[in-house]
Amino acid sequence: MLRLHVICNPAARGVDDALVQRVATTLRSDGHVVRVSRCRAVAAAEDLIADTAARQERAVLVGGDGFLHTMVGPLIRHSVDFALLPAGRGNDFARELAIPTPLQAAIHLASTGAVRPVDALGVQAGAGEYFAATSVYAGIDSQVSQVVNGYRRVPAAVHYPLAAVTSILTFPPRDYRVEVDGVVHEYAGVSAIVANGGFYGNGMHIAPDAVPDDGWLDVVLLGAPNRARFLRLLPTVYRGTHVSQPEVTVLRGRRVRIDSNGVSAYGDGEFIAELPVTVEILPGALRVVR
Repeated sequence: MLRLHVICNPAARGVDDALVQRVATTLRSDGHVVRVSRCRAVAAAEDLIADTAARQERAVLVGGDGFLHTMVGPLIRHSVDFALLPAGRGNDFARELAIPTPLQAAIHLASTGAVRPVDALGVQAGAGEYFAATSVYAGIDSQVSQVVNGYRRVPAAVHYPLAAVTSILTFPPRDYRVEVDGVVHEYAGVSAIVANGGFYGNGMHIAPDAVPDDGWLDVVLLGAPNRARFLRLLPTVYRGTHVSQPEVTVLRGRRVRIDSNGVSAYGDGEFIAELPVTVEILPGALRVVR
């Protein structure tokens, strides 16, 4: 028998009371002690996870990458074991860790799976400290995340493809300065991605060789192809074959600083800060049921 704390964001698309009650009922029917909380604001995440730790519970998070993003810092600070039930738009963290998207299978895994350490990303921006689970990126993909987060009436299935095409047509290349473990790389391009796992942007295989528990960051530098070529390259990002193209450079390191003018850094689909930012690997910082 486990003590489980089911936490959800009731404002998230695809997450409603019926879904949350189904999760709780299934877990209780398996003999576990379950309580349910609704995280209605980012500021509430710290108290919810601190309370989970104090009660010696396992957190069961119902949501997607954005919801997990709000929880990463508290989960690390309080060393809380957690399971993720993927119910969001992108679900790239679940995709990377092979957490099943059929909800029934994910619920079963939440109570029967083993707890394993997974790396996280620590981000410094000015005096601020932030965290991410899957990736931190700055460039055209930041604009994609901004556009997607602003959609209200667009069908979810086309959010990322539509935002990607729109951004390719409107985002101008700029000069980047990326420092990886002290080595500086300067280039004209459209993005810099620091990846802890292979996927971002709802299934784009941006860093196909990334491993989320190896203690390394995969750094993908996207050069500046013309727009017609960029549109042709877009499908290769889903397959992970873009890394063989001349516009793409892949590096590895443990500490990465990204700087460029007029670019925002996003992590897990959520805004973090304006550049410059410094990203460090936090080995084994997340305790994930998988």
